[in-house]
Amino acid sequence: MIQNSQNKIPAYLPVVFAVLLAVGIYIGTKLNSTKSSNVVYSIGNDKGQKLNQVLNYISNDYVDTVNNNQLVDKAINSMLEDLDPHSQYITREEFDDMNDPLEGNFDGIGIAFRIEKDTIMVINTIPGGPSEKVGLLAGDRIVKVNDSTIVGKKLNNQGAFKLLKGPRGTEVDVSILRKGVPQLIDFNIVRDVIPTYSLDIAYMVNDSIGYIKLNKFSATTYREADKALRRLKSEGMTKLILDLRGNSGGYLQAAVQLADEFLKDKELIVYTKGKNRQKREARATSKGRFQSQEMVVLIDEGSASASEIIAGAIQDNDRGTIIGRRSFGKGLVQEQIALPDGSAIRLTVARYYTPTGRSIQKPYDKGKEEYYKEAYERYFKGETIHEDSIHFNDSLKFTTPKGKTVYGGGGIMPDIYIPLVGDSTLKYFNILANKGLIFRFAFEYTDTHRAELNKYKDADDFIAHFMVSDKIFNDLIDFAKKKGVKGNKQEIQKSKKKIKVLLKAFIGRNVFDEKAFYPLYNQIDTTFKKAVQYLEDDHKQ
Repeated sequence: MIQNSQNKIPAYLPVVFAVLLAVGIYIGTKLNSTKSSNVVYSIGNDKGQKLNQVLNYISNDYVDTVNNNQLVDKAINSMLEDLDPHSQYITREEFDDMNDPLEGNFDGIGIAFRIEKDTIMVINTIPGGPSEKVGLLAGDRIVKVNDSTIVGKKLNNQGAFKLLKGPRGTEVDVSILRKGVPQLIDFNIVRDVIPTYSLDIAYMVNDSIGYIKLNKFSATTYREADKALRRLKSEGMTKLILDLRGNSGGYLQAAVQLADEFLKDKELIVYTKGKNRQKREARATSKGRFQSQEMVVLIDEGSASASEIIAGAIQDNDRGTIIGRRSFGKGLVQEQIALPDGSAIRLTVARYYTPTGRSIQKPYDKGKEEYYKEAYERYFKGETIHEDSIHFNDSLKFTTPKGKTVYGGGGIMPDIYIPLVGDSTLKYFNILANKGLIFRFAFEYTDTHRAELNKYKDADDFIAHFMVSDKIFNDLIDFAKKKGVKGNKQEIQKSKKKIKVLLKAFIGRNVFDEKAFYPLYNQIDTTFKKAVQYLEDDHKQ
């Protein structure tokens, strides 16, 4: 990537900043290690009467008409706003959207899509789902839903979800435009339960090293991971790379169950305590399937909550090696409290602590905005480029059983630090990747070459036999020029190999999902390659 200097700002940084800010906002809505609870707590009589009196006074005597429900929602939000960044109010309308990703399924029509030119473009149909059963295909464009034209309506992802999701058993009519077919094709789709997966991929890197990547910790995470561990062990896995980068967390119990697979009997995984919650410990049992073999855990600034529980347990028990960059720093536990009207509150009731006793929760005393900007500020402070830019308070120093020093108060610091900035000679690659041009070209290539791409029977066949020819590569270079990105011959040649790998990975994802993406992308992933090298050097715990 571009070399840092005092006089010039690297070209990729504005894009990185924007991405990180978006990630911070996303994490702000998604970071919740939760424990479901149906308890509704009542507040003291006098205080409750005071709130009710104010609401009644406004409702009865305010000069204009008011919406009482909106007043209540705003009052609750205001109360929670000053507590901590992760206590939140969930309206009845938001409830399913907030909880579905952690439940492991939702009701819908079963497609992966993206919005392309104000049209819902089908990327893939979910195997066995309602859309596949009626005959929708990858590449189809949904132009009508229930007789209403949606093209040109400035539809976004959220709007598309609202159109297509709905209770199982209900029907939705769609009209699609398919290449090669002159007229619209109509389908009646009966919505059904659609599974969502925590596990992106699990595969053997070589004869001994297995790789598992998890994107969240949901109700189904442990079952998915357990199945993957069984399969990889049967294929000869004796060493493991567990990739938790970008995993913003989820259910605490799912993290505890997974950690149990890696730790020995009675080893401490995590403990929680709060002002009104007694200390509760979670310890490993003797049933783990991967208790002694070598393992590496990958983390970054997007790893939070349940991901940090796993990383902290592995690090504090001297069980494995953490590689990557400092994690987000979310050590608060929420309980979900159902309210009578179908809404809910997620209230922080405890902190969790890693086995050495450290809380990795970063400070939030300066307010929610500053709290989420902290991850963004790491780039300005140089933390993602230089390890020595990270400073910890000695009062938050802890020691593992084997004498390793670890710190609390702001995320998990990896044992092996990998900077974000890479090869400064690959300036052209960095610009194409950060502007999303490789991704966009891959999408258009897939859309216009779907028939020949469908000849590959599965992801392995695609990886083994599809080649990004020089013609395809040159078409990408021309595409980039039209988008205002030019490079000289030397820059293009130096970036050629890496561009081809990423382009092939994106095309593979469009056809075969993550099974074709990660085995290719990992070939150019610095952190992944470091993990493989570390395990191949045969380090012992």
